[in-house]
Amino acid sequence: MFVGDFLIVGLHTDPIVNLYKGSNYPIMNLQERVLSVLACKYVSEVVIGAPYIVSKDLIEHFNVAVVAHGKVNPKPDPVTSQDPYGYPKEIGIFNAIDSGSTLTTELVVERIIKKRLEYEQRNRAKELKELQIQQNFHATM
Repeated sequence: MFVGDFLIVGLHTDPIVNLYKGSNYPIMNLQERVLSVLACKYVSEVVIGAPYIVSKDLIEHFNVAVVAHGKVNPKPDPVTSQDPYGYPKEIGIFNAIDSGSTLTTELVVERIIKKRLEYEQRNRAKELKELQIQQNFHATM
């Protein structure tokens, strides 16, 4: 359990997320992500454009006592190859949190693509059926 009554959530800019996650990310733009995080009653403050690497300066500036991240391991910094949580781990304030969920943004994207393909197939079948009905109607006239 964490001690404290002030939760700061850092959100990376869209280009940074795109750099380390790939061209289909982020799914939601920065403004949408900020609004979603602010809607959480436990969040006290949002740092928009948070740096990818949690540095000593950042920790001191915000007087951070605990740095938390989900169990999914973050990728090293694409430019420096540094562990983004290297410093918090070094000083013993890093905590990996297990949400108990296996849902990831990658799974959400896969589901969206699968459903889109099913939707397109269903609509092609409907379109063909409608064309046949129209052709049959015109053939009987």
